[in-house]
Amino acid sequence: MIEHYRNKFNHSFTEEKYADFLAAIEKGFTKVPFRLAETPVFIPEDLKQQLIEAGEEIISLIKQPNFKTRTNNAIPEKWRVPDENEHPHFLTFDFGICKDEQGKLIPKLIEMQGFPSLYAFQPHLNKTYQKTFELPENLTPYFKGLTEEEYIDLFKQVIVGNHQPHEVALMDTDAHHQKTAIDFLITAQLLGIKVLSLTDIIKEGNNLFYEDGEKKIQLKRIYNRLIFDEIEGQTSLFADSFDPREKLNIEWITHPNWFYRISKYTMPFLKSKFVPETHFLNTLNNIPANLENYVLKPLFSFAGMGVIIDVTADDICNINDPENWILQKKVIYEPVVQSPDGGVKVEIRLMYLWADDAEPKLCINLTRLSRGKMIGVRYNQDFNWVGGTIGLME
Repeated sequence: MIEHYRNKFNHSFTEEKYADFLAAIEKGFTKVPFRLAETPVFIPEDLKQQLIEAGEEIISLIKQPNFKTRTNNAIPEKWRVPDENEHPHFLTFDFGICKDEQGKLIPKLIEMQGFPSLYAFQPHLNKTYQKTFELPENLTPYFKGLTEEEYIDLFKQVIVGNHQPHEVALMDTDAHHQKTAIDFLITAQLLGIKVLSLTDIIKEGNNLFYEDGEKKIQLKRIYNRLIFDEIEGQTSLFADSFDPREKLNIEWITHPNWFYRISKYTMPFLKSKFVPETHFLNTLNNIPANLENYVLKPLFSFAGMGVIIDVTADDICNINDPENWILQKKVIYEPVVQSPDGGVKVEIRLMYLWADDAEPKLCINLTRLSRGKMIGVRYNQDFNWVGGTIGLME
């Protein structure tokens, strides 16, 4: 998208450099089971400013006093967790890169989450691209002058807070075998916290502990990476550890309820040039005649599961729980990144950190390249110059 960087990168690219890049990413950590793209994305100034503006518009909605009231129905009662705090610690907004009627680039909101992403992996990814491909030093993945050191300090402030690192743990169901395990390991290295599976945690009364050798250590905070939607029907997992829905002496970073509040559920409340027209299905008075321009999405799903791209009127009529679905105007991605053999579509995730007693701060990005019908890995398995990457700005 910044032409001179793109031309120089493509001209000097070799498969050998890409192989070195992949080896360097994994060295000292673990295998990466998802595809990483051959290239970073070079984000021009005008698009960067639009991304910043779009994110600020969304945050202004989230900070409204009635936001919790408006999103109470977003949380399934069976997954509601007590002692919710006043704001999420993470915000991630995914934007497809499109063209407007004048042919200029514009970001369009695709998804949003009040849940962590690859906050530790992205700095590592950036440094590895920079070193392997000898990129100019004036290119950065960080926003508004933020440095890597300042970013890691803020990351630690958000997750560890005023506690000791050994009193904090990153938790998931089977943490060391998750697809994002490399992010977990880098997080532990950066912050000094533990990476624990759900079953590594012991409940005594309302307190939670883990064993470190012969010592039993009380947890004060959990950096939560467990997604309830992914363990639907597996609540027996809690029997061997603890049930997060119980009253516990623990601080959640971020509280599980925010996963639902800031999600597809929020999108119908947003009215902006950066947000495609979105309706709760149960509020739809008439089925649009031009359904080919819409996509049907379940509110409670993960990684694109259950999305109906080629919607028909029968699809809509056959939905038994319309209150749990949205109908959204399709976003037409523009193939704006030039690979050696054609254009590639781009999605940019803005990643915010929101420390206690502070304002949300736009920090870094996660970018994905796609040639498939959707952005996700499962839709791009047979292509090259696709997958996870990072956006670099001057």
